[in-house]
Amino acid sequence: MNLFKFWQFYFHLPVLVRLLLTVLLTMFLFGITIHLIEPNHFPHIFDGIWWAFVTGSTVGYGDYVPLSTLGKVIAILLILTGGGLVTFYMATISASTINHENELSKGSITFKGKNHIIFVGWNERTKQLVKMITERDIREQIVLIDKTLSNLPYSKNTVHYIRGDASEDEVLEKANIKEAKYAIITSDPSKQERQADQTTILTTVAMKGNNPDLYIVSEILTKEQVTNATRAGANTVIRSNDFMSTLFFHELFRDTPVKPFDVLLEVLSSQQFEQLLLPNEMVGKTFLECSDHYVAKDFLLIGMINEEELKLNPSFDIKLKSGDILVGLSKLK
Repeated sequence: MNLFKFWQFYFHLPVLVRLLLTVLLTMFLFGITIHLIEPNHFPHIFDGIWWAFVTGSTVGYGDYVPLSTLGKVIAILLILTGGGLVTFYMATISASTINHENELSKGSITFKGKNHIIFVGWNERTKQLVKMITERDIREQIVLIDKTLSNLPYSKNTVHYIRGDASEDEVLEKANIKEAKYAIITSDPSKQERQADQTTILTTVAMKGNNPDLYIVSEILTKEQVTNATRAGANTVIRSNDFMSTLFFHELFRDTPVKPFDVLLEVLSSQQFEQLLLPNEMVGKTFLECSDHYVAKDFLLIGMINEEELKLNPSFDIKLKSGDILVGLSKLK
């Protein structure tokens, strides 16, 4: 009964583990056998095991050689069995490695990490985000969920790809949604605006339901769906159409030859937004005094959050209170 349980346990082990155990057991048996047959030439069991590994792997250093006829017969059997096992083991490792990378490229492998960022949708926006994170050496693990890609070469990207619909629990489980820290849901460019927004909202609901603590940034195209996205659980809603429309308007009706938005975007690409809790020494100071204080520290103050309300470019005379949060730009580190 105990032997049956052992074999049952053995055959439930992964293939690579079973092969490794078989190779080790074979080498140990041949090593002990040659020690018993030729104790003078192989005085210690380890000498026999060493000879078995060297011979079975076809390395053949020649420091130990069986002298008796029976010992040579054992060596022949070792070369035929042990050599084949070692070769098969190495070939299996190589095949498993290639197969694992292929499965990663196809988006079939479950992500096991924690505190990662989930991107939904593989498009120019997410490509640029991945590029920015990589170039700036921000050590955040990225999981991409997309149902349109047939594969995403793992060796050429720093993201873990999961193929499927991000609104489905099974797909979210593969992305380890419960251990994720942030999620960015981009709008599907292949759908009409209203339909794309509905998909974004549905994905937001699914993600929030699986991880209530997940910080979600959702891209919404139509103004009417912003409230619904917030209700669904989005912490931040990006209205990309409004932003692009503003850029187009100012580009059409600007009077100066300088392109202000090109300059602004270039500046922003070298800066990062930061939020700082107002320090005690700044309580009671004016926004202007606080701004002058942080300019010397290469931190450009552009606004504040007071009682959960964001105020950009507030009056310089406004008095800062304990609990206020400063919003500004700092140079990328």
